[in-house]
Amino acid sequence: MNLQNLFGLQKQLDEHIEKKHPRKEGEDRLSKKILTLQVELAECAQESRCFKFWSHNQEPRIKDYKQIKCKWCNGSGDDGTGVCPDCRSSGDVYKEYNPLLEEYVDVVHFTLSVGLEIEIKHEIFPEPINYGDVVIQFNELFGQISYFASILNRENDWEEVESEYERIWSLLFGLAGLLGFTWEQIEQAYLEKNEINHQRQESGY
Repeated sequence: MNLQNLFGLQKQLDEHIEKKHPRKEGEDRLSKKILTLQVELAECAQESRCFKFWSHNQEPRIKDYKQIKCKWCNGSGDDGTGVCPDCRSSGDVYKEYNPLLEEYVDVVHFTLSVGLEIEIKHEIFPEPINYGDVVIQFNELFGQISYFASILNRENDWEEVESEYERIWSLLFGLAGLLGFTWEQIEQAYLEKNEINHQRQESGY
Protein backbone atom coordinates (compact mmCIF):
# COMPACT_ATOMS: atom_id res chain seq x y z
CA MET A 1 0.00 0.00 0.00
CA ASN A 2 1.56 3.26 -1.14
CA LEU A 3 0.51 6.23 0.93
CA GLN A 4 2.51 8.90 -0.84
CA ASN A 5 -0.35 10.10 -3.04
CA LEU A 6 -2.59 10.50 0.00
CA PHE A 7 0.11 12.39 1.87
CA GLY A 8 0.25 14.83 -1.05
CA LEU A 9 -3.51 15.35 -1.08
CA GLN A 10 -3.59 15.73 2.70
CA LYS A 11 -0.83 18.32 2.53
CA GLN A 12 -2.97 20.42 0.19
CA LEU A 13 -5.96 20.11 2.53
CA ASP A 14 -3.89 20.98 5.61
CA GLU A 15 -2.53 24.06 3.85
CA HIS A 16 -6.09 25.05 2.92
CA ILE A 17 -7.14 24.70 6.57
CA GLU A 18 -4.09 26.65 7.76
CA LYS A 19 -5.04 29.47 5.42
CA LYS A 20 -8.62 29.61 6.68
CA HIS A 21 -7.71 28.93 10.32
CA PRO A 22 -4.22 30.33 11.05
CA ARG A 23 -2.50 29.04 14.16
CA LYS A 24 -2.72 31.15 17.25
CA GLU A 25 0.45 32.09 19.07
CA GLY A 26 1.54 29.21 21.30
CA GLU A 27 -1.08 26.84 19.90
CA ASP A 28 -0.12 23.16 20.07
CA ARG A 29 -1.88 21.97 16.96
CA LEU A 30 -0.11 18.61 16.99
CA SER A 31 -1.72 17.74 20.34
CA LYS A 32 -5.08 18.79 18.93
CA LYS A 33 -4.59 16.59 15.88
CA ILE A 34 -3.66 13.59 18.03
CA LEU A 35 -6.74 14.10 20.22
CA THR A 36 -8.87 14.44 17.08
CA LEU A 37 -7.35 11.21 15.76
CA GLN A 38 -8.45 9.42 18.93
CA VAL A 39 -11.94 10.93 18.73
CA GLU A 40 -12.30 9.86 15.10
CA LEU A 41 -11.12 6.36 15.99
CA ALA A 42 -13.78 6.24 18.73
CA GLU A 43 -16.41 7.29 16.18
CA CYS A 44 -15.23 4.49 13.91
CA ALA A 45 -15.54 2.01 16.78
CA GLN A 46 -19.03 3.37 17.46
CA GLU A 47 -20.11 2.62 13.88
CA SER A 48 -18.56 -0.87 14.09
CA ARG A 49 -20.70 -1.64 17.17
CA CYS A 50 -18.17 -4.39 17.95
CA PHE A 51 -18.04 -3.63 21.69
CA LYS A 52 -21.77 -3.34 22.42
CA PHE A 53 -22.13 -6.55 24.42
CA TRP A 54 -25.32 -5.19 26.04
CA SER A 55 -27.12 -4.96 22.71
CA HIS A 56 -28.60 -7.57 20.38
CA ASN A 57 -27.72 -5.26 17.50
CA GLN A 58 -23.97 -5.60 17.07
CA GLU A 59 -23.88 -5.42 13.28
CA PRO A 60 -21.61 -2.71 11.87
CA ARG A 61 -23.24 0.32 10.26
CA ILE A 62 -22.20 -0.27 6.67
CA LYS A 63 -25.27 1.00 4.83
CA ASP A 64 -27.19 4.23 5.19
CA TYR A 65 -28.55 7.00 3.03
CA LYS A 66 -27.29 10.53 2.89
CA GLN A 67 -29.49 13.33 1.67
CA ILE A 68 -28.09 15.17 -1.32
CA LYS A 69 -29.43 17.93 -3.51
CA CYS A 70 -31.31 17.00 -6.65
CA LYS A 71 -28.91 17.04 -9.59
CA TRP A 72 -31.63 18.26 -11.93
CA CYS A 73 -32.89 21.36 -10.13
CA ASN A 74 -30.62 21.60 -7.06
CA GLY A 75 -33.76 21.15 -4.96
CA SER A 76 -33.79 20.08 -1.35
CA GLY A 77 -34.87 16.47 -1.79
CA ASP A 78 -36.17 16.38 1.77
CA ASP A 79 -39.41 14.40 1.55
CA GLY A 80 -37.74 11.01 2.10
CA THR A 81 -39.31 9.37 -0.95
CA GLY A 82 -36.36 9.53 -3.32
CA VAL A 83 -38.34 11.98 -5.44
CA CYS A 84 -37.36 15.63 -5.50
CA PRO A 85 -40.24 17.69 -4.02
CA ASP A 86 -39.29 20.66 -6.20
CA CYS A 87 -39.10 19.20 -9.70
CA ARG A 88 -40.58 15.74 -8.96
CA SER A 89 -37.70 13.94 -10.71
CA SER A 90 -36.77 10.57 -9.26
CA GLY A 91 -33.32 9.34 -8.38
CA ASP A 92 -30.18 11.21 -7.40
CA VAL A 93 -31.88 12.70 -4.37
CA TYR A 94 -30.51 10.24 -1.83
CA LYS A 95 -27.14 8.54 -2.01
CA GLU A 96 -26.22 5.31 -0.29
CA TYR A 97 -23.08 5.50 1.82
CA ASN A 98 -21.14 3.47 4.35
CA PRO A 99 -20.95 5.21 7.76
CA LEU A 100 -18.27 2.81 9.04
CA LEU A 101 -16.03 3.39 6.02
CA GLU A 102 -16.57 7.14 6.25
CA GLU A 103 -15.44 7.17 9.89
CA TYR A 104 -12.47 4.96 9.06
CA VAL A 105 -11.43 7.41 6.37
CA ASP A 106 -11.63 10.27 8.88
CA VAL A 107 -9.06 8.33 10.93
CA VAL A 108 -6.89 8.07 7.80
CA HIS A 109 -7.16 11.84 7.26
CA PHE A 110 -5.86 12.66 10.71
CA THR A 111 -3.19 9.96 10.71
CA LEU A 112 -1.84 11.56 7.54
CA SER A 113 -2.13 15.02 9.07
CA VAL A 114 -0.19 13.97 12.17
CA GLY A 115 2.56 12.59 9.94
CA LEU A 116 2.76 15.89 8.08
CA GLU A 117 2.81 17.78 11.36
CA ILE A 118 5.84 15.85 12.63
CA GLU A 119 7.41 16.16 9.17
CA ILE A 120 7.82 12.45 8.59
CA LYS A 121 11.04 12.22 6.64
CA HIS A 122 10.86 8.96 4.73
CA GLU A 123 8.32 7.08 2.69
CA ILE A 124 6.49 4.51 4.73
CA PHE A 125 5.21 1.17 3.50
CA PRO A 126 3.73 -0.40 6.63
CA GLU A 127 2.81 -4.07 6.77
CA PRO A 128 -0.63 -4.71 8.32
CA ILE A 129 -0.69 -5.92 11.90
CA ASN A 130 -3.87 -7.91 12.46
CA TYR A 131 -4.80 -9.27 15.91
CA GLY A 132 -7.71 -11.23 14.47
CA ASP A 133 -10.31 -9.55 16.67
CA VAL A 134 -11.86 -6.14 16.01
CA VAL A 135 -12.17 -5.18 19.67
CA ILE A 136 -8.54 -6.05 20.40
CA GLN A 137 -7.49 -4.20 17.24
CA PHE A 138 -9.25 -1.03 18.33
CA ASN A 139 -7.75 -1.26 21.81
CA GLU A 140 -4.26 -1.76 20.38
CA LEU A 141 -4.72 1.27 18.13
CA PHE A 142 -5.87 3.46 20.99
CA GLY A 143 -2.91 2.30 23.05
CA GLN A 144 -0.48 2.89 20.20
CA ILE A 145 -1.71 6.42 19.56
CA SER A 146 -1.44 7.22 23.26
CA TYR A 147 2.07 5.80 23.42
CA PHE A 148 3.08 7.75 20.32
CA ALA A 149 1.78 10.95 21.91
CA SER A 150 3.73 10.24 25.09
CA ILE A 151 7.09 9.83 23.34
CA LEU A 152 6.65 13.19 21.64
CA ASN A 153 6.70 14.83 25.06
CA ARG A 154 10.09 13.49 26.10
CA GLU A 155 13.59 13.31 24.73
CA ASN A 156 13.70 10.66 22.04
CA ASP A 157 15.45 9.84 18.82
CA TRP A 158 13.78 10.44 15.50
CA GLU A 159 13.93 6.76 14.53
CA GLU A 160 11.70 5.87 17.47
CA VAL A 161 9.17 8.54 16.53
CA GLU A 162 9.04 7.31 12.92
CA SER A 163 8.84 3.67 14.01
CA GLU A 164 5.97 4.25 16.42
CA TYR A 165 4.14 6.41 13.88
CA GLU A 166 4.51 3.69 11.25
CA ARG A 167 3.11 1.16 13.73
CA ILE A 168 -0.07 3.24 13.92
CA TRP A 169 -0.44 2.71 10.18
CA SER A 170 0.24 -1.01 10.48
CA LEU A 171 -2.52 -1.35 13.06
CA LEU A 172 -4.83 0.87 10.99
CA PHE A 173 -4.27 -1.30 7.91
CA GLY A 174 -4.90 -4.38 10.03
CA LEU A 175 -8.16 -2.83 11.19
CA ALA A 176 -9.18 -2.24 7.58
CA GLY A 177 -8.82 -5.94 6.87
CA LEU A 178 -10.89 -6.87 9.92
CA LEU A 179 -13.61 -4.42 8.88
CA GLY A 180 -13.60 -5.84 5.35
CA PHE A 181 -12.27 -2.78 3.51
CA THR A 182 -9.98 -2.98 0.50
CA TRP A 183 -7.33 -0.36 -0.20
CA GLU A 184 -9.26 0.64 -3.34
CA GLN A 185 -12.40 1.33 -1.27
CA ILE A 186 -10.40 3.30 1.28
CA GLU A 187 -8.64 5.38 -1.36
CA GLN A 188 -11.90 6.19 -3.19
CA ALA A 189 -13.65 7.11 0.05
CA TYR A 190 -10.67 9.26 1.04
CA LEU A 191 -10.81 11.16 -2.27
CA GLU A 192 -14.54 11.81 -1.84
CA LYS A 193 -14.18 13.01 1.76
CA ASN A 194 -11.13 15.09 0.89
CA GLU A 195 -13.18 16.99 -1.68
CA ILE A 196 -15.94 17.56 0.89
CA ASN A 197 -13.38 18.84 3.40
CA HIS A 198 -12.09 21.39 0.87
CA GLN A 199 -15.66 22.52 0.19
CA ARG A 200 -16.29 22.91 3.90
CA GLN A 201 -13.36 25.29 4.22
CA GLU A 202 -14.76 27.45 1.44
CA SER A 203 -18.24 27.50 2.97
CA GLY A 204 -17.09 28.70 6.37
CA TYR A 205 -17.49 25.33 8.10
